[in-house]
Amino acid sequence: MRIVLQRVTSASVRVDGEIIGKIGTGFLLLFGVGHEDTEEDCRRLADKISGLRIFSDENDKINLDLDNVGGELLVVPQFTLYADCRKGNRPNFIQAAKPDKANALYEYFVEYLRSKGKHVETGSFGADMKVELLNDGPFTVILE
Repeated sequence: MRIVLQRVTSASVRVDGEIIGKIGTGFLLLFGVGHEDTEEDCRRLADKISGLRIFSDENDKINLDLDNVGGELLVVPQFTLYADCRKGNRPNFIQAAKPDKANALYEYFVEYLRSKGKHVETGSFGADMKVELLNDGPFTVILE
């Protein structure tokens, strides 16, 4: 499982010109699933993200988590995180999970975060999405 986490002051995702997910302060998560990934991986990463202290406190130290700042999550499925560009000029996606497995784990991940009391907006699995964000910092972290 690969997640690109971006700390944002706002983010949204559109499908066919319509906003389907939108957040203010929080995390934009680009979410990719590999062949070997499991629900346990989802829980482990969701727990890590839930407690990640990367927001600034009153002393400008990165010391606060999502709950401390009333943060939200926008989770966007992103199979291209498994692109292999080592050979040639066209990436292959052999390491990405098949769509049925990837979608099931994506949905599980989102529901697990919601069960932890997080406000979660989503993209649309398999859709052509347009993602807009205002990266705060910029602050970007890759989790596996």
